[in-house]
This record gives sequence, structure tokens and C-alpha cells, in this order.
Amino acid sequence: MTTGSAAAQRRLYVLDTNVLMHDPASLFRFQEHDILLPMIVLEELDQHKKGLSEQARNVRQVSRHLDEMLGSDADLEIGLPLPYAQGRLYFQTAAYQATLPEDLAGGKADHEILAVTLALQGMHPDREVILVSKDINLRIKGRTLGIRVEDYHNDRALEDADLLYTGVDVLSQDFWEHHSRDLDAWQENGRSFYRLRGPAVEHWYPNQFIQLDPGGEQREDFSAIVRSVAPDHAIIERITDYGSERNAVWGIRARNREQNFALALLLDPEIDFISILGPAGTGKTLLTLAAALQQIFEEKRYAEAIITRATVPVGDEIGFLPGTEEEKMQPWMGAIEDNLEILSRGPEGAGSWGRSATQDLISKRLRIKSMSFMRGRTFLEKFVIIDEAQNLTPKEMKTLITRAGPGTKVVCLGNIAQIDTPYLTETTSGLTYVVDRFKKWEHSGHITLRRGERSRLADYANEAL
Repeated sequence: MTTGSAAAQRRLYVLDTNVLMHDPASLFRFQEHDILLPMIVLEELDQHKKGLSEQARNVRQVSRHLDEMLGSDADLEIGLPLPYAQGRLYFQTAAYQATLPEDLAGGKADHEILAVTLALQGMHPDREVILVSKDINLRIKGRTLGIRVEDYHNDRALEDADLLYTGVDVLSQDFWEHHSRDLDAWQENGRSFYRLRGPAVEHWYPNQFIQLDPGGEQREDFSAIVRSVAPDHAIIERITDYGSERNAVWGIRARNREQNFALALLLDPEIDFISILGPAGTGKTLLTLAAALQQIFEEKRYAEAIITRATVPVGDEIGFLPGTEEEKMQPWMGAIEDNLEILSRGPEGAGSWGRSATQDLISKRLRIKSMSFMRGRTFLEKFVIIDEAQNLTPKEMKTLITRAGPGTKVVCLGNIAQIDTPYLTETTSGLTYVVDRFKKWEHSGHITLRRGERSRLADYANEAL
């Protein structure tokens, strides 16, 4: 490996196997800095290349990237130029000598990576050598040995989950004093519109909700949705009150302002993609299913609903599941079935026969699908629900959303505080990724639900336990 003044200014990153398995494009994410792959990393990649899992596909993609860069006349001693970056890629071409503590001796892959990093620090005292790994325990071991270690940050949609777009802008009590001077108002097809100008308008996004600060004495409960944003003005629309009985959606009424916002998005034919975040009990699934049934049976807007979810167990696996695709997915769909029981009760006084008829009618228009068979499909005029979306990677999320054909609405539900997938965090989840990337698109909407509506027992348990 060559050294010099220019090379000394560049950092040398040693990549752990899990970084490449998590993001096959990580090779090109280190800008002007250099990368070294230890021999044990290549060996681990070879061991994980078989299979149909997302990790196996990522490993095969890494192998293809390496094959494209190697070519027939590549000189490994001077490194390979990295496409889309200014650094070079190096491979471990010789045995590096480094002494590890006796407790870390042996042939364990993590320890060999630590040994290589320690050896590189001794070989290049003028360079900053950094080990990058998604493995927390490996990073702790590295720090105890005096190695500079880092997590892989380039896959983060944003730096802090608390900064994630909520879909709502709470207006100050003096909002109208600064924004009512050039106010235009009009009615169109029974809907109320306003054109506003002022400093707050610059920070709004399409289909974002605005509401007056609930604190203080307000003459009216004002809430609206942003329909369009221009450099000097925004057009907003008063939204329907879905908390009233006459505006109930498949018998379901909004119990709070955020649920009202969610129903406004779900029932809007101009919005093709919706993301709804919130902890358990906030009504994400119930509201989405009610809106789906309303638009399938009453408004005839969609042919049927497609329901899928990430099948990541919270505890131990329950083993082999017999039956068809839908039968195998049934154990994962308990939350969907619980809500369908509420929605399929039928009219009051209809009795057991009426409930049975309603359930049969609904079941014919709901399809439960596994994510394993989504690749290559196209959904036309479907209402697609992706449940537990926080357990999906950005790449998996892209695969699912791009299945949408003309006339299809996609709704992603999840809680980024309950991620069960290894190596995914609140800032790297596919759900966080789509919320951040779609917020500026005029045909998408997002809302974060915060208030639980299950029972006083569930509310107290969330606070006390």
C-alpha cells in the first residue's frame, strides 16, 4: 500500500462484513478516503452468498461490485479506484502481525478483523485508521484495544429520530396576526380554501396539516391541510370532521385530531402514498382498514385490499407453518383480524347471520400476501397496506412501493420504537427513510399518531410500565 502526503491526509477505513451485508453500496460512500477489506471479510462474504434472504442478495451484489472493479489488469498493491468516490480500495494481500490479548486469541472472525486493524495502525502511523462495524460488541472490543471504531452512518435517513417529519405544524396563537393581511378565501364544491402569505408558509410541505396551538382561548378549532406550496404563498383547505356521526368511515369515527388527519389522508383520492407512525393503540390499523373498506365497497375506488407485513418474530420462531400462502401468513395477521372483527359486525340488529354475511363479503375483497413473493408483481387499482413497516430496510421498502400500478394507494404503518430486525435502528429503518424522502411530493402524506385510544388500562400501562 502506497503512502505519501496526499495518502496520509486520507483516512483508511477497515470494513466489517456486516457493513457490506447491510449496504452493498457502502464501498462507494467514503468520499475521498481509502477502504481496506481484510481476508476474513472476503471469506465471510463467501459463506453468506447463498440463499434468498436480503443479506444474501446484498452479498452477491458486493461480489459483483468487486468483480467489476478488479478487471484483468488490476494492481492490488496500489489499490483499485473506487467508482463514484475519490478513494481507493485495498485488499489484505499478506498476513499482518499484531498481538491481541490472550482472551481474544483464536480464529474468531471478529478477532482477526481487530488484529488486522491493529497491524495497520502500526504500519501507517501517519494515517488515521478506523474500523467500521454495525456490531456493537466488536466496537466495544476495538475501543478497549485503542482502535478508533465507528458505526456505519451513511445509511441514515436523518441524524436524529426526534427530527423526523410529523406531518403536522402547530401554529402559534398569534399566527393570524402575521398571516391574515393578504388572505384570500373561497368556496369550491363545498370545500373551503385559503391562500396565505407569510413567514410560516416557507416551511410547509404538500399535504401537511396545520392546526392552531390548543393552548389558550381560541375562538374556533381551526385545522387544515396544505394543498400546494409556492415560493410566496400556500393554499390550504379546511378538512372534514370525521369525528361526527354523519362523517363516520365504515362506522368508525375519529377520536382525536390526529386520527381525523389520518382519515383525511386515507380518503383523499389524490394521495397515492401514505405513512402513519404511532405506538400501539393509536388506531393506525383500524383507521386504515376502515378507509380501505369504505373506498372498496361504498365508493368503488379500489378493486380490493392487499395486506402484507414483515414477518419478524418478537420471540422464538414457531417452526414450520403448513398450508397456502395466506394460511402461512395468518399467524402474523392477528392485529389485522382483531380490527376486522370490529369492522365486520354489520348493522346493529342484524344478528349473527348479518355479521357472518358481512364477514364473508369483506373476506372476498381482502388478500393477505407474503413479502417473499412480491418481486416482479404489479398491483392495479389496489389498496395496499404494509404493516410493521419499521422492520423493513430502505431497499425492501423500495421493492414493495414500486409494485404500485395505476390507481393504487400504498399505506405504510409502523412504530419506529419497536424495531425487531438486526442492524436496523430508528434512523436507518425503511419506514423512516420513506417518511423523509416522500414529504415533499404532492401526492403523498404523513401523520404521526401519539395519543392511544385503546382503554384506560392500556393508557396507564404505557405510562407506568
